[in-house]
Amino acid sequence: MRYYLLALAISAAVSFVLSVVVWRVGLKYRLYPKIRERDVHQTPTPRLGGIAMWAGIVVALLAAWFVFPLISGVDYFRLVFADAGPPLAIIGAATIIVVIGVVDDLYDLDWMTKLAGQIIAAGVLAWQGVQLVSLPIGGSLAIGSPYMSLVLTVLTIVLVMNAVNFIDGLDGLVAGVAIIANGVFFVYSFVISITIGQTEYFNLAALLSAVLIGACLGFLPLNWHPAKLFMGDAGALLTGLVMATSAISVTGQIDPAGISRTALLPAFIPIVLPFAILVVPLLDFGLAVLRRLSAGKSPFTADRKHLHHRLLDMGHSHFQAVLIFYAWTLVAAVGGLMFLFVKPTYLVAVFLGVGLVACTAATLSPLSRRKKVEIAVQTTPTGELSTTASDRFDPLDAAADALDPHDTDTAAQAVVPELTNPKDHP
Repeated sequence: MRYYLLALAISAAVSFVLSVVVWRVGLKYRLYPKIRERDVHQTPTPRLGGIAMWAGIVVALLAAWFVFPLISGVDYFRLVFADAGPPLAIIGAATIIVVIGVVDDLYDLDWMTKLAGQIIAAGVLAWQGVQLVSLPIGGSLAIGSPYMSLVLTVLTIVLVMNAVNFIDGLDGLVAGVAIIANGVFFVYSFVISITIGQTEYFNLAALLSAVLIGACLGFLPLNWHPAKLFMGDAGALLTGLVMATSAISVTGQIDPAGISRTALLPAFIPIVLPFAILVVPLLDFGLAVLRRLSAGKSPFTADRKHLHHRLLDMGHSHFQAVLIFYAWTLVAAVGGLMFLFVKPTYLVAVFLGVGLVACTAATLSPLSRRKKVEIAVQTTPTGELSTTASDRFDPLDAAADALDPHDTDTAAQAVVPELTNPKDHP
């Protein structure tokens, strides 16, 4: 365990130091884009935090590969690096993604170019053996053809990368979700060998989870609200890439011949747990794709209707919205992991039920008068509001921004008295 913690600490230290450097360089040379309409922040902010996260991950992996054997006298990660192909492929794919992400953060690439880069990065991983080679179906493990394995691997990695990137809209959101999700997945990866009757604690999945946690921990101090530095597409796509790679590499540790019919749950967890820890990003991704396709647009067309935008429009503060995402991730991830350790299983169901109810209540609760005012305006017949008021109180996003207690529009004040300046009241 201490060598995993050492890898985590190295990744965190490198990520933090370079985050500070990237932040200062970004401000000095104005390496940041203009604020877009869909952005939540109001101050131009550098988006190159992904570079620092990439450096933390790569340095930690190289340290575990070449330095740890020298300081410990025992090569604990010998099995991880016995085949140099997968580790080199991970570093190469991460580099490709970060280069594509940085260029996009600076110059705003078109979605087809970004997608092509993601497919290439995923293809590099699959080419070097980081593949979905087995899936638990029914009472047995079905192994598809090499072609199907390649296709499923690339699709999975690209899906997870974009799902994580889609929720990157609030300060500290992706980094915090990744820390929670990978913390749970690290525990699973660390003990899965014992569950299926093996003894090797040091594996690629656990190492990747540890170094990604470290990279996010090092980056988060500069990304916490109000953020000084964003991870940008480079960091979000990198986070998704490492998370997907970690989950996929777990399936290679399961020996189909060694899993009995009564031990199928450990075989299902590598498939179920990644979806559990990514439940919020995948939900946001799915809703966005459906929303854009139904409108006749590309699924990669940007808009301001993501889940984090809607939480803000409901009346949640920035901090509250981030905590709600954390809570959903924690409940789903921990609940999925508990199926391995908690007996009887109905206790897990109770935990999930209580957790989901609590998260739902927190998500839907009216936390400020903003939602009350927004609903009042939206439910008022159009004829009772002036054209100006109707335009400013947009039924979706603009409504939250227009709620000004000093609003002087008399038609709006007539409908919503709270808009009247308090000093105007007797």
